[in-house]
Amino acid sequence: MPAALEFSRDVYDAVVVGGGHNGLVAAAYLARAGRSVLVLERLGRTGGAAISTRPFAGVDARLSRYSYLVSLLPDTIVRELGLRFAVRKRTVSSYTPTVRGGRPTGLLVGADRTRDSFAALTGSDREYEAWGAFYGRIRTAAERIFPTLTGPLPSRAELRARVGDEATWRMLFEEPIGTAIERHFADDLVRGVVLTDALIGTFAGAHDPSLAQNRCFLYHVVGGGTGDWDVPVGGMGALTDALADAARGAGAELVTGHEAIRIDTDGTTAEVAFRTRDGEGTVAARQVLVNASPQALAGLLGETPPAPAEGSQLKVNMLLRRLPRLRDRAVDPRQAFSGTFHVAEGYAQLETAHAQAASGRLPVAPPSEIYCHSLTDPSILGPELAARGYQTLTLFGLHTPARLFPAGDAHDATRDALLKATLAELDAHLDEPIADCLAVDEDGRPCIEAKTPLDLERDLRLPGGHIFHRDLSFPYADGTTGRWGVETAHPNVLLCGAGAVRGGGVSGIPGHNAAMAALGR
Repeated sequence: MPAALEFSRDVYDAVVVGGGHNGLVAAAYLARAGRSVLVLERLGRTGGAAISTRPFAGVDARLSRYSYLVSLLPDTIVRELGLRFAVRKRTVSSYTPTVRGGRPTGLLVGADRTRDSFAALTGSDREYEAWGAFYGRIRTAAERIFPTLTGPLPSRAELRARVGDEATWRMLFEEPIGTAIERHFADDLVRGVVLTDALIGTFAGAHDPSLAQNRCFLYHVVGGGTGDWDVPVGGMGALTDALADAARGAGAELVTGHEAIRIDTDGTTAEVAFRTRDGEGTVAARQVLVNASPQALAGLLGETPPAPAEGSQLKVNMLLRRLPRLRDRAVDPRQAFSGTFHVAEGYAQLETAHAQAASGRLPVAPPSEIYCHSLTDPSILGPELAARGYQTLTLFGLHTPARLFPAGDAHDATRDALLKATLAELDAHLDEPIADCLAVDEDGRPCIEAKTPLDLERDLRLPGGHIFHRDLSFPYADGTTGRWGVETAHPNVLLCGAGAVRGGGVSGIPGHNAAMAALGR
């Protein structure tokens, strides 16, 4: 298939491989700078993992199927690209149920109840005061670190000087985060709530010497300089739809159903070969930006791929006829589920689950966290569902590495067993089984779906099902990175996906930084 028959140009200034949110950010910036841009997307739609879909047959509910909250998207990207996109703050940060003295209780953070909830749980103000001091220090660091994510990479020394507090630097960048958690907090449940931010999509213990947990923690607490996790109005697809509109509006060409299969480059010009259902073709470009994993990039270039990545999460989407009642009657379910609802995430529980998974077994008490998008943003529900009180639940399970899931039919059996055990841990804190609250689709099936790392690898080509494409990196230059953390061995090929330095999450930061590198800024 000759490129001339397919596209408007013989040679583009830039071809972006992959139409996920980072690729769309890069395309929009380049096109706004006057560059000719072509985006090649393998699937039949843009958006990558940041999409909204109706996963349940005949049910008018648009769920953020894979990624679901926004914490790292800079306001500058929204503003500079003129995105018609909004987020809403959650009034509750988290609720963590437990049993103390045989009585159901829990820790509610937010809704002006934080101090009282700490006192009721622990019997004093000590943990509340420690919480304030710990997160006050984190907030200051976040305010200083976050603005650097959209500039050239600072050196380690420059970032350390910018943080400006040696104790904070040490606990975030030098010692395992478990050390700081144990030093600041005494209560096991409180420790667990803090640790969860270090484990999202990351298989590590609190004291892992690799500090993978520290890097994960950092990216989950610096967003916007506040660490807030915001709800995307209209679902995650509203963001990628806005990005696609911005890219097209600036003049970029977006084509779907075009799978890039090879990149040939001499460092000055490049040729991208692609496949469609009608055949194969090529397109030439002065620069190529790849919104895919480092493994996929190596494959396109015919190079040796980096070490395999391994995802570690269970993603479950549910639609409920109503929220379940809680055993802890002191908390309204609408408050408990509007923030992050932690299940089996005490500190000792998290460490036990990690040890069990590391030994090759599914955790006996799988930890997970849940939130209800529709409480903050009911627009994702059709009018009839909203009027009848339906709600969505998104569950994200921890410490379930890809290695635990065999291939073939045994995979599905393992996934089903893990889902059953995970929901049983949730049910332990409910006054009724969650299954009794599930809606049903037009065929009478319960509205629930679960995705393991292997499912994500199959559906989205995430290496090993890793939601960040590979373990996150600290946001400074380490001698192996380029000026922006997106460079490759080829001067005109850049990595703009989550596997770039300062990648991971729905941020648009790798896309922005790759565009800045391509523009020579």
